[in-house]
Amino acid sequence: MTQPRPPMKPTRDPRVTLDDLVEVLLNKGAVLHLDLIVAVADIPLIGVSLRAAIAGMETMLEYGMLRQWDESTRAWAERSAGRRELELRAGETLVTRMSGGHLLEEGVYTGWRPGGVHLTDQRLVVLRRDPREVLFEAGVRDLRTVQLETETTVGGEQRTRLRVATLDGRTALLSAADPHGLHDALSSLNPALAALPPAPQGAPPGGLEGHLWYQEPRRGGPLWRGGKGRLGPTGLVWKSPLDARPGLVLVPEEILGARVEPGRSPGGDGQLVVVETASHGEVILAAEEPRRWAAALDATAAPEGTAGTAHPPGTPGAVV
Repeated sequence: MTQPRPPMKPTRDPRVTLDDLVEVLLNKGAVLHLDLIVAVADIPLIGVSLRAAIAGMETMLEYGMLRQWDESTRAWAERSAGRRELELRAGETLVTRMSGGHLLEEGVYTGWRPGGVHLTDQRLVVLRRDPREVLFEAGVRDLRTVQLETETTVGGEQRTRLRVATLDGRTALLSAADPHGLHDALSSLNPALAALPPAPQGAPPGGLEGHLWYQEPRRGGPLWRGGKGRLGPTGLVWKSPLDARPGLVLVPEEILGARVEPGRSPGGDGQLVVVETASHGEVILAAEEPRRWAAALDATAAPEGTAGTAHPPGTPGAVV
């Protein structure tokens, strides 16, 4: 352990520059002695007596100052970093770690859940820090396919996502700070991974996502509202950016079919997407590519004889 140096001694030099002062503060330190009296009408009211030492942390520690504070701060930082890190198994090695997230695609409250993406030589894990939760986990050898997908956000930005599929049939859409690097790292760890085949135009297996207008039924008459729609194996979810929860959720069992009809559309092309539902009649949507959405919704419809299941408000399949 380094022994504390002798007490710092003040020096005075009126020719010093700002650079000299900064160098002294960082490398040697400075001691301030200040005695100040505030007077009004020659009557002293306030007295200030200040004794302060200013130096870089290394210098402070060398002189035996702030050691307890430094030790407690470093211990807190290590504990905080440990909460962000993935607990590795015996013999497991971390390959890469980056910020990212997992898209929750089931249930009413769907959406992106932010966290940290951890890739080891054994597992792919998306971990949320607070509250601590494993959002997604799969073994590297349990992955069947990996594919990079381009997604258009509500704001119109193009984002690259990573869709993974496992041998047990699970699929997940992940975001990552470096999706291409994560894709390459996964492929190098598991050479058997193959890219998912491109989904047919309008088909639901690969999902369809983009800006949608929803003609929301209201007492004073229907109202067009803009938002983001996502169509996947679990059905259609539409949500306005101003709402805390989705305004429209239709599961495949609720969808009877879809078609394109002429009409006044906020999309500007004069075509509407009309969705026939089992319990709520017609649901009217507008999109920049109405025929693509109609084809995908029609392909999502449940097989004949399985539709018609009603869903109470607040559950999947309800128009809320």
